[in-house]
Amino acid sequence: MTTRLSAQQLIDLVLDDGSWISWDTAPLRAEVSEEYAAQLAAAEAKAGTDESVLTGEGVLHGRRVAVLAGEFGFLAGSIGRDAADRLVAGIERATAAGLPLLAAPISGGTRMQEGTPAFVQMVRISAAVATHKNAGLPYLVYLRNPTTGGVMASWGSLGHVTVAEPGALTGFLGPRVYEALYGKPFPEGVQTAENLHAHGIIDAVLPPEALADIVDRALNILLAPRIGIPAVAAPETTETPEVETWDAVTRSRNPERPGVRRLLKYAATDVVPLNGTGQGEADPGLLIALARFGEAPCVFLGQDRRGQTTDHPMGPGALREARRGMRLAVELGLPLVTVIDTQGAALSKEAEEGGLAGEIARCLADLVTLDAPTLCLMLGEGNGGGALAFLPADRVVAAQHAWLSPLPPEGASAIVHRDIDHAPEMARSQQVLAIGLHARGVVDRIVPEKPDAAEEPEEFCRRVGGVLEFELAELLAAGPGSTEARTARYR
Repeated sequence: MTTRLSAQQLIDLVLDDGSWISWDTAPLRAEVSEEYAAQLAAAEAKAGTDESVLTGEGVLHGRRVAVLAGEFGFLAGSIGRDAADRLVAGIERATAAGLPLLAAPISGGTRMQEGTPAFVQMVRISAAVATHKNAGLPYLVYLRNPTTGGVMASWGSLGHVTVAEPGALTGFLGPRVYEALYGKPFPEGVQTAENLHAHGIIDAVLPPEALADIVDRALNILLAPRIGIPAVAAPETTETPEVETWDAVTRSRNPERPGVRRLLKYAATDVVPLNGTGQGEADPGLLIALARFGEAPCVFLGQDRRGQTTDHPMGPGALREARRGMRLAVELGLPLVTVIDTQGAALSKEAEEGGLAGEIARCLADLVTLDAPTLCLMLGEGNGGGALAFLPADRVVAAQHAWLSPLPPEGASAIVHRDIDHAPEMARSQQVLAIGLHARGVVDRIVPEKPDAAEEPEEFCRRVGGVLEFELAELLAAGPGSTEARTARYR
């Protein structure tokens, strides 16, 4: 566990030297009893602040940002009416000024001395955060030790990106309350930052010293210009040679073929990995990130071939994670990039009970109606509904050896011929190749492999990155497409 920093120490650590400007005014302290007044005075003396939160603005790596920082030394960071007034005023001022907002809560929750009138302030605070996000402005959260109760259940859980301090106690019901109510200790290891990360609730666990860098990297993407991006040269349009269907399928399955991780490594300008649905699920078969290709920003959703195994194929949680990315794209006004590269979604009791079919349907419905520009990259294998769920987009590009099929060719062979020996024949008869889909107008552009992505991984990834940069710049200029235009290509 790191040493607990005061609100001002955290602010001084994260912001550029001498840039902090406080927005705070003295609290009103209306309807305060003598006993409570004495507690407040003692809290001020202990914490060196006049309330449990500080609000203001500063400069982070040369960029103006607004900050909300909790102070645990003031009555355990609890939120009363004056603290809530300060938070709401700070959030609204950041929204009016068009500033990104960094929130660093640390709190035991609602202030017990004020009871329900303080408790209901979480409604106002959540509403102010929602208005800030609805304005398309970034809201980034750093959970500190501890963050619990109404604070965790309001402004602590609404971030576009949420990271936490190592070892931080993070959860809804404080362990002391649990033990008092139920007569036994809360299970160990549950309410920790690391466990929340493992369950896809927060995006990363980072020490305070790393906070400025991750915020800067995220804002490089979230605040990147959407219009006026420098013109990008159109990718070369070379004649793609005919490809034998089963040869392409075999090549797409090569373990050495580059996937989304190498694509981001070689082709992206900035990458901030995210994690999970934010609602208790994470699936290694999906990589979700904020990224830039050249100057063009996006939310990136990539089916990760390395994360999909026989023991853990891509499940419904991956599709719920993808839908989080779709929501982020709309909230932040960013294009969405989806990448198809999957052996197929899970066929299991757990997948069925987890609502896999419904998640595929919801992904399809969300994508065809999404109020954000969309770009699909067919990178490799494209098996079944798990692949189709990522396909609808304003523009579709594909690697030369990519393909899309209702089932793995072996599965189609089993249905038609009651064996898997006819898989090559089934792949050919089902017209699975991206090159054929390009001829039919389903795919807009083929990215050549020279002669195979596995033999030139870095060059291939950079070639794909150049295509993504060009297409994203075009999409940013054009804006979101219509449902009619997105579905017309399939007629």
